[in-house]
Amino acid sequence: MKNIENYFPALTEQQKNQFEALSALYTDWNSKINVISRKDIDNLYLHHVLHSLAIAKYINFLPGTTIMDVGTGGGFPGIPLAIFFPEARFLLIDSIGKKVRVAEEVARAIGLTNVDMVHSRVEEIKQKFHFVVSRAVMTLPELIRITRKNITKEEINALPNGFICLKGGNLSAEIASFRQIAEEVSLSTYFADPFFKTKKLIYVPQR
Repeated sequence: MKNIENYFPALTEQQKNQFEALSALYTDWNSKINVISRKDIDNLYLHHVLHSLAIAKYINFLPGTTIMDVGTGGGFPGIPLAIFFPEARFLLIDSIGKKVRVAEEVARAIGLTNVDMVHSRVEEIKQKFHFVVSRAVMTLPELIRITRKNITKEEINALPNGFICLKGGNLSAEIASFRQIAEEVSLSTYFADPFFKTKKLIYVPQR
């Protein structure tokens, strides 16, 4: 939690309480349904919550922004972002029902009202959003191919609508076809911990 408050000192008391509640909730649910590696649950805030909030360092979603989180698993990056941006609206999607259930229960327990969960394949989702976000769920070309249909033409943010992905390692091949329009940001720009040295944020505007 200290990491979250250090990097985001302007959190409201409600946001602090919601973030703080995640530890006990995910520890409890993870003992029943494995949504985070059992070895990694102790690193929840660093490896999952703070990692998700890298998107909040990159863009300030304005009130009314709609975001679809593809392959959310137990709710990352969607739940931390929904806490951080209470006036934006999030749809969290995963094809594995038990993971969606964990995300639903966590969101309900902390009183999130700006999140909806769907147990579905993203190909079946027809709604439109300003942004699609994901955390290493599939290759960038594949993600853009199957979610391009879900990006609205309505623009309300400083950044054009598009795709924001959290990934790791060498991404040269993945972003080759988007090289002229994509932006790649090392997360070590935002966070000092060694965990983030190989982590990247990729933004691709909708063409």
